[in-house]
Parts: sequence; structure tokens; C-alpha cells
Amino acid sequence: MTHYRWPLLMAVLLTLLAGCSREPSGISLEQLRQQTHIHGLAFDLADGERLWLATHHGFYAVGSDGMARRVSEETHDFMGFAPHPEEAETFFASGHPARGGNLGVVKSRDGGRSWSRHAAGVDGPVDFHQLAISAASTNVLYGAHAGQLQVSEDGGSNWRVQGRAPAGLIALVASSRDPGQLYAATQTGLLMSPDGGERWRQIHADRRPASLVVASQGTLYAFMLDIGLMRAEEASRDWEVVTRGWGERYLMHLAVDPSDPQRLVAADDLNQLLISENGGRDWSRLE
Repeated sequence: MTHYRWPLLMAVLLTLLAGCSREPSGISLEQLRQQTHIHGLAFDLADGERLWLATHHGFYAVGSDGMARRVSEETHDFMGFAPHPEEAETFFASGHPARGGNLGVVKSRDGGRSWSRHAAGVDGPVDFHQLAISAASTNVLYGAHAGQLQVSEDGGSNWRVQGRAPAGLIALVASSRDPGQLYAATQTGLLMSPDGGERWRQIHADRRPASLVVASQGTLYAFMLDIGLMRAEEASRDWEVVTRGWGERYLMHLAVDPSDPQRLVAADDLNQLLISENGGRDWSRLE
């Protein structure tokens, strides 16, 4: 190769590299709201200004500029989503591939860029619409499929049926203090299981539909229709109403910033993202 062609070749290579490393421009949250449904959300453990969104059409990151960028080329329907509570780039999910069928349990170790089948689950491949990982023991995961509650005690590789899932199950979460303790939001109220889902009992006097339940660092959050967002300490489970006045609206998903428990992000039934900087007392739309 003659020497005069080297500068031209290097210029072409630099241009290609710059194009490959440039982050996509993304779409606005309003555009995202119109295009898909949010099935799960979480704060990035390594960057509190970034959110992870599991959606009906793929996995997204939302940066400090308020733009949503699809992280992976996969456009799976991530119905169930469980971020690892200690490893910032590790996620578990379940749901449906874009081509149809069930995903089983899939796992990403690179921040959602690539996903691979981790397990099929019992009588799988399963479709866990509710998937939870224990912050108290990260090898323990729970999933609900076809009316049954399944549990894994080896990081999601092997699963067994634990018992019947609660009727009308909407959301499932493992205690942040005890891996054998579960909470469930159902169409008839809030439930707790002390033994990994074998037995359940009510933990709120009202038997109204509950749309979410979240456990974070010993604190529970739940949303109950006609009541609003509630909070309780796991040790006491004495509920206090944090915010009322939601009308016919309700929250579907909620995440607590692990570095600032006063900072919450939620997704409502209109597929809007909301943020609170004071523990859920006041909310504004994230744009």
C-alpha cells in the first residue's frame, strides 16, 4: 500500500469508530409513552441519574437529559423484571420474545445490551409476569406463572413449585430483610407470606385492589386504589398514607433510589413517569 493512502484510510477508520461510539439520540418520554408500555423500572446502581425501563417492546435507559434510549437490539416483551440488588449490570427478566412464545427466565450481565436464556422454569419455558429477587439473599428468586408460585435458590438456574400464587396477583416482591418473606399486591388487597409463599395473610385492613408493592431497605411502599400511596416499616407493617388525591389514576411501578430513599420514581396507569424528591409526598412528571 502506498504511503499517500494511509491518511485517507485513517480518516475513514476514525469516522467509523466515532459513528460506532456515538450514543443514539433517543426519544422523548412522551414518545416512549405513546409507543410502548412500561412493565418495570429501576435506578441504575452505578449512576443514580439513569433509570432502567423494562417495556413491552424492549429494554431502555433514561438519562439525565430525559431521553429514552433502547439499550438492546432485542425487542422482547419484558413482562417480569428483576434488577440484581448488588450488581449494577445484572438483570433478570421473563415474558415473551418478539417472535412469540415464552422467554423462560433470561439474564443480562452487561447492562441489558445482551440477554440469554438462563432457565426454562418448571413446565417451561415460563412467562413470569411477576418476578422478584431477594435483596436479603440474592440467590433467591420468585416467579409466578400459570397460577403457581415458583422459587429458585441458586440464582435462577433451577426452579421448583412452591405453591399456588395468590388469586388476582398484580405485583410480587421479596422482603429486603428476609429471603423467605414475600409481599403481594392483589385485586383484593395486600398480602404477606412468612414462608416463601406457602401461606398468605392480609396485612392491610382494606380489601381494595392494590396495584404495587415494593420493599427497599426495610421500608414497604404500596399503592391501593381509592387510598393512594402508602408506606410502612417491614418490622411493624403499620401503614401510613403518603399521598392521597389520585382520583381514578393509580401507580403501577415504583423504584426507590438506593443512595437516597427520599427520591422515588413511579410509572402510572397512563404510562407516565413521575418523580418525587421528598419520599412520595409531592410528585412531578418526569420529562
